Amino acid sequence: MLQKSPFYAYIPVLDIARARKFYEEKLGLKPKQELGGGVVYEFSEGTLGFMYPTSNAGTSKASQAFWRVADVEREVAELKARGVKFEDYDFPGLKTVNGIATDGGGKAAWFKDSEGNIMAVIQGP
Repeated sequence: MLQKSPFYAYIPVLDIARARKFYEEKLGLKPKQELGGGVVYEFSEGTLGFMYPTSNAGTSKASQAFWRVADVEREVAELKARGVKFEDYDFPGLKTVNGIATDGGGKAAWFKDSEGNIMAVIQGP
């Protein structure tokens, strides 16, 4: 049943005002509504992300969420032009070049938001 249901992301933040500035100015997101001290953002196909205040923001060492995009290079270039800094990795099985990893036919790039959450843009094979 869950496979046929929409899936939504939570975005934990320490400082709502600072995080909104990052997401709205650097990423270009438009808020759908404010709700319970947080902010809802709507994406493609009616999916949503909910940004909410918590002291646990930025504590995960893994990716928090990702956007599936048609062209990673274009998205990375546009986000870099807005001031987003992409992470560089060089681990066994994962190496980025200019912030982009290419492996198995897919491409991915990771960045940290203003709260330390790791986010990604992914182009699937």
